Amino acid sequence: MTRKTSIQSAMLVVLLTTAAVLLYRNGNSTKASESDVKTGGSYKPMSVDNPQIHWDRLTDSQEAEYKSTGRDIFNWQLPAPPPPVPVHVPQQGDADYIPPPVPPPPPPKLPLKFFGIGTDSKGTARRAFLTDGSEVFIVAEGDTVLGRFRVVKITTVRLEFEEISSGRHASKALEDQTPGG
Repeated sequence: MTRKTSIQSAMLVVLLTTAAVLLYRNGNSTKASESDVKTGGSYKPMSVDNPQIHWDRLTDSQEAEYKSTGRDIFNWQLPAPPPPVPVHVPQQGDADYIPPPVPPPPPPKLPLKFFGIGTDSKGTARRAFLTDGSEVFIVAEGDTVLGRFRVVKITTVRLEFEEISSGRHASKALEDQTPGG
């Protein structure tokens, strides 16, 4: 016997042994599982309220119709969007024309120059220094200037005021530090 034939015969023996072991296990496992099953032991049917066939549901599903969206399901590209619907913009003279709202009036302008701030002798209330070129006004929050404007708030960089007749608010930035300049 040559070496090749001895290897082949050894492999044949190993394969036959493996096949016999597998057949033995499979044959025994089916017999064991059949013996484990108990026939007729405590069977409980499902609790169904109405075991009848629901004919109305069946006819509803049979009468349903497929409605296409118009898209080719075999084409990956999206269809072209529908053309835009023209929008009617009413023009002046049309029956449905509504005129634009009247713009608000411009904020009031204080005809004085805000050139400085200070505090009272106690150091608590702020004072604003205003000038019209020839006269200097020293005002506190709540004071009236030129009989038309009320000072609302004084900060280090801004003077907020209100026009008394209209109630409109505005502010004026702090300008250069010299009253005559």
